[in-house]
Amino acid sequence: MIAYIIAGHGDFAESIMNSSFMIFGKQEEVQAINFQPNEDPEELEAQYKKSVAGFSSEDQIVFLVDLYGGTPFNVATQIVAENAGRMTLIAGLNLPMLVEAYTVRDQSIDTVVNHLEKTAKAGVRHLEIQDGDK
Repeated sequence: MIAYIIAGHGDFAESIMNSSFMIFGKQEEVQAINFQPNEDPEELEAQYKKSVAGFSSEDQIVFLVDLYGGTPFNVATQIVAENAGRMTLIAGLNLPMLVEAYTVRDQSIDTVVNHLEKTAKAGVRHLEIQDGDK
């Protein structure tokens, strides 16, 4: 099974997780980690390691973070690099991606990554008003 660590700046991670539960229902093996302005990278790393330790050693882990190149991403890269066969990292988390992540938890981690990247991109759309619709 795939476990998810959701991480981001401020209250983003907990808020998006709660929103996803409202839509899809509460999920097991999902942890939210908020990186607050008064915290440093070492504290974030400790939170990540605590979350990882709370999952089964059989689980594969996908880190879903808000921003490529931000501190939650950078700290997670170190952990993922040390556990490349078991873990991966995706940046640019949005709500469609997270809800979809719950539906593919039984698939291989490579399949999940490719699917979630497509889902996240497809979730970004704009409303087009036709002249006759005004």
